[in-house]
Amino acid sequence: MLKTKLNVLTLRKEPLPTVIFHEPEAIELCSTTPHAKSRTHAGYKVTYLGKVTISGTQFLSGCTESAVVGLVEHRALAQQQGTCPASGSLLEIRPFQVRLHHMDDRGEASVTMDTYQVARIAYCTADHSVKPNIFAWIYREINDDLSFQMDCHAVECESKLEAKKLAHSMMEAFRKTFHSMRSDGRIHKSGSTDDFAEDSSTPEDSTPDDG
Repeated sequence: MLKTKLNVLTLRKEPLPTVIFHEPEAIELCSTTPHAKSRTHAGYKVTYLGKVTISGTQFLSGCTESAVVGLVEHRALAQQQGTCPASGSLLEIRPFQVRLHHMDDRGEASVTMDTYQVARIAYCTADHSVKPNIFAWIYREINDDLSFQMDCHAVECESKLEAKKLAHSMMEAFRKTFHSMRSDGRIHKSGSTDDFAEDSSTPEDSTPDDG
């Protein structure tokens, strides 16, 4: 059994926002790959709650809570009114790109797909008081006029553990993406504004592997 604790990662590259992956609790994983359940696409079965634009470029613990509360309440209202779509989604996290497959009513085929570039994800967390099984990420959306806005996206997972696995997978995708970008020279290893700290946790934050 591999026991690991997600570490806080930061990317400082002005004027872009600080990238932070927040996951305070230890999680247990039987393997480093998602559990497949005979799905058309590899990924985690989720319910997409939607997105909301938020302000700011520096994000700390709890910064997604109010946005997630609003999205949860909006979905509950839609369910009461019978306007909530019944189909689910699959969230597929890989280096460089996150894919959200919107499935058909039987959950067998992807009808549409939204993509998110890992390098534009400013923050992600599976730590929400309103519901422990919600995973959210803040994405830097580029507008047609080249300005950008920060959108908070949220999905409801099948369990709290699934949400934490998504946070773990996102952290791994982030590491691989920025390691490749740094190898290609797109991120400098030195420089006060371009530093990428792969592991900024303290020694007591680390949980040793059981093998």
